[in-house]
Order: sequence, then C-alpha cells, then structure tokens
Amino acid sequence: MASPLPTSMDDIRDEPLRAQFEFFLDEHRAALNACLEGLTEEQARRSLVSSRTTLLGLVKHATFVEKVWFDEAVNCRSRDEIGIPATPDESFILDDSDTIADIQREHRKTCTRSRRATAPLDLDDLVYGNRRGPLLLRWVYLHVLRELAQHCGHADILREQILAE
Repeated sequence: MASPLPTSMDDIRDEPLRAQFEFFLDEHRAALNACLEGLTEEQARRSLVSSRTTLLGLVKHATFVEKVWFDEAVNCRSRDEIGIPATPDESFILDDSDTIADIQREHRKTCTRSRRATAPLDLDDLVYGNRRGPLLLRWVYLHVLRELAQHCGHADILREQILAE
C-alpha cells in the first residue's frame, strides 16, 4: 500500500533529501500560485513598488524561473526555443491578454513539466544547460527554492497591502 502524500514538513523530516527538496519546492510553488486567489484582475496587476513587481507579474516570473532552471538548464534548450524573455526583468512584463486564470494555469503546467524533467535525475547529477556551466541538480533545487521563498515573501507583503485597501 502506498504511503499517503506528505502534507506538512513534519511528514518529510525523516525522508530522503530529494523528497524534502521536492516537498519544499512544491509548497512554495503552490503558495506563489495561490497568492492570486480571490483577487480581481485589477488587484493582481496593481503596482505598489517602483519596480515591475505585481502579484500577477510575480507568478509570471516564477513560470520564467521554472523554465530557465528546468527547461533551459536541465533539458539544454535555449530561451528562444522555450519562448521566454532573455532577462529576468522582462519576465515581469504583463501583456493586456494576461489573466489570473491563464497565468496560474501556465505556472501549474510548467511546474509539472519541471518535475517531469528532473524525475530521472539524482541530486548529484550534473545539468549542462546553464550559462555558468555544469551544475548539480542539488544546486539547482537550492537556487530555485531560494528564489521561490523570496518571491513568496514579496507576494505576502503585496497581497496584504492590496487586501488592506
């Protein structure tokens, strides 16, 4: 009988490191995606800081991050092949056609593809598609986790400000 899926960090405390990394990655992916729940399109696009950062833009950027690290770095595809911007800053730019539903859906699909890309790899396997040169999958996981955690913090603050208005 299969063991139940972990629902808290306590459930994975004694699991192998790979399971721990993937749990925390998925937890942060879900949290960032959920920051848009219950908002209007206008609220999701609201700019409260001097940069291009908006809640909708953060989830769009997180999709870019997934594609950079799990399609470009792991699958060795170019940004042109993937169809993503050349720079992280450009990934925050919203088109008039971007909607909450579309951005959330694309983010979820991209996260699924990321999991699929890394499934056959071990944490100590090298990935070769990054400009820095070969990197351990472990390093990629840590980097993406750091970036997602940072953006979840940004999203928490922006969402709190928007809902307080």
